[in-house]
Amino acid sequence: MEIKNVQIPFTLFRQLVSYHLLDDYSCSDEICKGLKEKMDHLVNRQLYTQSKTAATEEEREKARKEYLDKKGIPENFRW
Repeated sequence: MEIKNVQIPFTLFRQLVSYHLLDDYSCSDEICKGLKEKMDHLVNRQLYTQSKTAATEEEREKARKEYLDKKGIPENFRW
């Protein structure tokens, strides 16, 4: 598996540095929130990519439906 880089907002980076290097635990809730948001974005991007590039039509359709479900698109608004 190829190792990829992930970009995070500078404020989240600064909070992570404060938490780990300066033992400032006051921003732990913000760090958790920021990391969860980033993980959600990564999962959504992966599902979108799979919906376009999966090997079979069934896999593409499954990924498309899961992506739209995560985005909150109603069934009656989909094609």
